[in-house]
Amino acid sequence: MSSTGTTDHGATGPRGARHERDAADRLLRAATRSGAHLIAEAASLVQGWAVLADPIAGAVYSTPAAAAADGVHAAAAPREHPHCTQRPAAGAVLVLAAAPTVPPGHACHVATTTAALLEVRGQRAAELRGEQMRLHTTLIRLLLAGHTAAVTETLGGNRLTHVTVYRLSGVDLPTAHEVLWRAVRPSLAPYADACTLMGRRDGELVVAELHHGGDDGRILRLVSRLSERHHLLAGMAGPLPLAEMPTAHSDAAAARHSATPDRRVVPADAVGASRLTPLLPTAPYTRWAGSVLRPLSPAHQHLLLVWLRTGSKPRAAAALGLSAGTVRARIRDLSRLLGADLEDATVRAHLLLALRAPAPAPAPAPGDDDSDSDSSINTGSHSGSSPPGPPGPARLESLPDGLLDTEAVRTWAIGLVGGLEPHLRIALACWLRHHARTAPAAAELHVHRTTLAGWLTQCAEHLARNLADATVRAEIHLALKATRTGPDDPAALPRRGGRTYRRL
Repeated sequence: MSSTGTTDHGATGPRGARHERDAADRLLRAATRSGAHLIAEAASLVQGWAVLADPIAGAVYSTPAAAAADGVHAAAAPREHPHCTQRPAAGAVLVLAAAPTVPPGHACHVATTTAALLEVRGQRAAELRGEQMRLHTTLIRLLLAGHTAAVTETLGGNRLTHVTVYRLSGVDLPTAHEVLWRAVRPSLAPYADACTLMGRRDGELVVAELHHGGDDGRILRLVSRLSERHHLLAGMAGPLPLAEMPTAHSDAAAARHSATPDRRVVPADAVGASRLTPLLPTAPYTRWAGSVLRPLSPAHQHLLLVWLRTGSKPRAAAALGLSAGTVRARIRDLSRLLGADLEDATVRAHLLLALRAPAPAPAPAPGDDDSDSDSSINTGSHSGSSPPGPPGPARLESLPDGLLDTEAVRTWAIGLVGGLEPHLRIALACWLRHHARTAPAAAELHVHRTTLAGWLTQCAEHLARNLADATVRAEIHLALKATRTGPDDPAALPRRGGRTYRRL
């Protein structure tokens, strides 16, 4: 290849023009095959490396693969890599590093042509994107309706047995959807035993990664970057068997309600997984939880868990795909079934504690002398003259002795809420009793709503907890009860004239 007479504007003369035409023909043929072939051909023509770097996905295509990190870094900091030729292309950045023997004009020509062909491919993909997105949304709806066999048959992936679900919400959702679509490059043909579906439903973005039992974390990394860049909040659930797609879908929505700008992606198994439950004595804890939950089916327990995690019936309805009226009616029925007032803050905290209990130990073998010694909780002892029947259900209003009144629990509670000033403690306890509703709590405290909001901000800073998380509030409620030395009564709020308070 001649290097005489070359400038940044390209080679001159018939031979240079012929080389440029040959290079363009090679790039065009590669572009008809795939984006990866196009990048590989560009790297070959400049006798160096080529990378298409996306701000979310990182290296989309890279030739050779070892150049991916250099290409992404060059796209992020172009001034630090003046030897690289860069061009914007289809929402990403094309980075070429030519060999020293390649004329700069030829490298610029290859970069410009490759970027133009990438734009054409991007426009063609955009024309088909609408239909593909609608197809993805339809497949997600079929999964939620339980038609897993039909979906896996459509995808042609016999090994697609599990699913991980992400549900994202935010103002910039349409743009985020297109960015994630381009970064994931979803296909209905499984790649490496995995297939990603994504679609917008009811004002949120749902991403379902179908795989064989586990995933490599790629989609999680993309969702994390996307959430940071577009200020989204996301919940994640799974991996779960495909048949449990509705459960994963609702759990992901419940987890999203615990997301904050500081922690934008929250796994479902981190919601309600408190620091308290590992401190409870296992045997009485599991027996009490089993007794409390005995009247409930798994579907009942899941509905209650989603409701307690999200903190409100409308949010639970949105997570479960039901109407708010249906959720209210079912919770009323479950309240009667449990024989407890589920509108009481203490009952809710105890119920969440029961739902988060570990699985009970296997039943003792028949004839074990100790099998009946601890079979009842708060229900009395069995008569020795007749075979013991199943113990009656425990009460949610109170916990069995020895569950929360241990030294370990007290140390945990003091570490959580200890040091709160009296007015903050009283205000926080009142607010929690009113299920985080500021107006009725402020009315009971006889302070202005703005004053109470300021106190709650101080509480959040002191506790270093997210008070918008319903499960965090339940835990704080139990900690306040465990450390209470007197009634946290609004009438005892320290005051000094009128509606103000004084520090003690």
